[in-house]
Amino acid sequence: MQPQNESLTSVGSKIKTGLPSPWPPPSPWLGIFSLALLACFSRPLYQLIRFSLQSDLYSHIVLIPAVSAYLIWLKRPEFRGGSTPDRIIAGAFLSLGVLVFAGYKVAVAGSVPLAPEDSLALLTASFLLFFIGLCSWFVDRTTLRAIAFPLGLLVFMIPFPVVVRSALETFLQHGSADVAYAFFRLTGTTVFYDNLVFRLPGINLQVAPECSGIHSSLALFITSLIAGHFFLRTPWKCTVLTLAVIPLAILRNGFRIFTLGELCVHISPDMIDSYIHHHGGPIFFVLSLIPFFLLLRVLYRSDQRGKTSPPPAS
Repeated sequence: MQPQNESLTSVGSKIKTGLPSPWPPPSPWLGIFSLALLACFSRPLYQLIRFSLQSDLYSHIVLIPAVSAYLIWLKRPEFRGGSTPDRIIAGAFLSLGVLVFAGYKVAVAGSVPLAPEDSLALLTASFLLFFIGLCSWFVDRTTLRAIAFPLGLLVFMIPFPVVVRSALETFLQHGSADVAYAFFRLTGTTVFYDNLVFRLPGINLQVAPECSGIHSSLALFITSLIAGHFFLRTPWKCTVLTLAVIPLAILRNGFRIFTLGELCVHISPDMIDSYIHHHGGPIFFVLSLIPFFLLLRVLYRSDQRGKTSPPPAS
């Protein structure tokens, strides 16, 4: 009977050692300092939530923390522990947080006029730098490397400064208008194009900043980052997928302008006030997902072939 007990014990130990080790719980100090940080920034964070709920461009901000938390939860199997935190990286993030916050205070004290977006951008950036610095201070390097993407995704909580938003809108305006003009020429539509204004038979169309498509372009950009993180292994293929969003966004918005112009010419100029103009953005966004997912499929299949191909002979 004794040999049998030893055999069962050895088998049990093998089964036990074969089980994955539980992921190390985070330091309680991380939670304590994070709560203190939330308390210190409670007012600007509340203003950020209110601002995002009233804005079409920044409506995604309230979802970003939940998405990042979910991605961190999925990364639990990669939390190995056993290494020490990187206090140098932590110090760098904390120092940057102090500099950004000090810059905001200097601007306010010097009576520098800051738009609401600029104020929220500075305060939110300072908050995120402090938070990532805390994570780097208390979380070991292996775990921090595993959650680097979810933490980086939090950057989309920061509203664009006014100068950045204006530059993006101008770029998308002119790019979309150029594409729309090319579509008009290809279809033989009589058109005169001058500085974002289309003179069509019976109607003139101007591509306003609100027609730049920046909202749907930003949504597609964030989607490309998350899709690449989930489905692609090679960094350069993730980069290709993300950069492809830029021409795809311009083509989508240019096609939308072209479609609206054709409807105004061939059906009625009253189409300028139709549903497709004021609320048709989601329709064209869904259309842009078709080439996006086709490209994702091509890159994914390429990744899978590279994964299963035999190593080169030495």
